[in-house]
Amino acid sequence: MTTQAPVPPPGAEPEIEQGPKADLRDPVSWLPSVKVTAGAFVIALVIGAFVIAFSDDDVIESLGYFGSYPWDFFTRSADAVWSSYSALVRGALGSSNAIASTLNRSAPLICAGLGVTLAFRAGLFNIGAQGQLIVGALCAGYVGFTWDLPAGLHLLVALVAGLIGGAIWGGLTGFLKARTGAHEVITTIMFNYLAASILIYALSHNAFQRPGSDNALSPRVDDSAAFPSPFGDSFDVHLGVVLAILAGVAVWWLLERSTWGFELRAVGANAQASRTAGMSVSKVYTLAMLFAGALAGLAATMQVLGNQNSLSPTLPGSIGFDAITVALLGRASPLGTVLAGLLFGAMSVGGVAMQASAGTPKELTDVLQALIVLFVAAPALVKGMLRIRESGGGATVMAKGWGS
Repeated sequence: MTTQAPVPPPGAEPEIEQGPKADLRDPVSWLPSVKVTAGAFVIALVIGAFVIAFSDDDVIESLGYFGSYPWDFFTRSADAVWSSYSALVRGALGSSNAIASTLNRSAPLICAGLGVTLAFRAGLFNIGAQGQLIVGALCAGYVGFTWDLPAGLHLLVALVAGLIGGAIWGGLTGFLKARTGAHEVITTIMFNYLAASILIYALSHNAFQRPGSDNALSPRVDDSAAFPSPFGDSFDVHLGVVLAILAGVAVWWLLERSTWGFELRAVGANAQASRTAGMSVSKVYTLAMLFAGALAGLAATMQVLGNQNSLSPTLPGSIGFDAITVALLGRASPLGTVLAGLLFGAMSVGGVAMQASAGTPKELTDVLQALIVLFVAAPALVKGMLRIRESGGGATVMAKGWGS
């Protein structure tokens, strides 16, 4: 004799069975992910050490007589690796100026990465942080060097302009996803190209062109619109760093403590079941990309208002694309994204010092970043190489693939 499950009454929301939530007070719930990430970092450093050694001229020279005197090869390799990695650490953390540079460099990576993370948790793959950052920079920069307002108000208006510009650019792709089903990967990539073209077009007109210059360069933002340094000249960290940390806290609260955050995570886990439960999937998609764009716009203000950079075709750099890597390395969690942004900022700043003092190509830091992300994205490989025993599940990135 078989028994049927009870049928819920009409109008009642279906019950969704959930697994036990991870308790941060219980190391068993988060230690496996930490071990895998640390293992990926160690493996990347080891492989990077081999790359450093075999890119050093003295090490290559010692290979010519390795058979007769192998000690030179090992000592020169050790010297090359030690000088490079120690210069990397000193350049990123060796002084108060180095730490300030690392934090200033990390801030836009953290904010843009949080935008990608937020979209990930809604099941969206946001490739458009670069375009959202460009539009945010255009809006914040224009207000910063054109409007004449009192100091505090000028900064606030320029900051809000950057947030609105990025939010509109991201919200458009979310709206297209929600209303037409257009795949967000395609639309965000196209919007990146469109934003870059708009930037070049704007810089060819008098409204954005620096007076007396034929280059594609805007004026610098006024001092009244620049981020101040909360710690003074002794520790030259601009206010954007504090805003980046607050943004991480806000995204954590939004995802873990708010009702809309629950809906966002539910849609990211299973959009069809969420729709059956009465949630508005279209609303979640639109708002998720709107907030993601606003976070990318916040990252743009740190480039324009924090460093007082002029608008130029090279201003965005690769921050929007690096944000994807930061979010992946952070396993689509706010805390992980903040830590990954700090790591990438340190490696970026330390890479310059490594090239200057040790003569190691700065591109090696890009190789290290790629290796770290590669191994983080392949936890089974790391567990197999380091013999890490399975004792729990880690966080997963819930962005859907091409077939969603």
